[in-house]
Amino acid sequence: MRDLNYNHLRYFWAVAHEGSLTRAAERMNLSQSALSVQIQKLEHQVGHPLFERAGKRLLLTEAGRIALDYADTVFEAGDELMSTLRGRPSASRQVLRVGALTTLSRNFQLEFLRPLVDRSDVELIVRSGNIRDLLAQLEAHAVDVVLANSAAPLDARSSLRNHLLNEQPVSLVGRPRADGRSFSFPADLRNEPLLLPSLDSDIRVAFDRVLELAGIRPIILAEVDDMAMLRLLAREREGVALVPPIVVRDELEAGILVEHCRIPEVTERFYAIVQKRRFPNRLLAELLPAGTG
Repeated sequence: MRDLNYNHLRYFWAVAHEGSLTRAAERMNLSQSALSVQIQKLEHQVGHPLFERAGKRLLLTEAGRIALDYADTVFEAGDELMSTLRGRPSASRQVLRVGALTTLSRNFQLEFLRPLVDRSDVELIVRSGNIRDLLAQLEAHAVDVVLANSAAPLDARSSLRNHLLNEQPVSLVGRPRADGRSFSFPADLRNEPLLLPSLDSDIRVAFDRVLELAGIRPIILAEVDDMAMLRLLAREREGVALVPPIVVRDELEAGILVEHCRIPEVTERFYAIVQKRRFPNRLLAELLPAGTG
């Protein structure tokens, strides 16, 4: 293989960051046709298509995303060289792009990312969103992994992989009772107000089934699809909240909230969803269970 042509790489780098051949051509004072030829030459040299068209937009392929990461490193290294020679050195960093379901426990996200949090050579980019948008970003190679509390739907043609990271019990928590009475489940739920996840939540569906079998119609104070808000409401309001204990770990340790009871046969599962790639982000190997790849 011939040595990489760095002019071609810079043209690709410009197009990838602009997301448009037209804008990149204007920026580099080239014709679109000339710029397109340079990109084609680079694709021929590396042996992979780097872009695919979606209407008028240019999207990076998997090989294109890998090439962009390396191009960023190459041109960042050039900037670092100049900074170093001018007496302002900076350190090279690896990047991991994480998509997290908006409603997912922040404590769980932190536990997952903890091996990388204190590393000075790693930049973490965390984006929140709904599962549909996050999986679209994963398939477009805009994020490296999606964190969710339900597995991605798969079929025979799917390139996605679900990795079960943890399975947490689900509890009823609330402020300590002034009279010191113990909590009787499920009988006390005939009169105890509830703070619940929304009906979109798997644990809510399972919990409703438990109450239905027990013949209990709950008194619902609030339905919340954001675990962070549910945590705050549990601190501020009377009643009990349905949450995995990890969500309110700090409050339990401080005694602000107490765990009244665990709900039998109801758990929340946490998944890391990745796309099967020829060039996976190497940082994922430090976060996913051994052997999952």
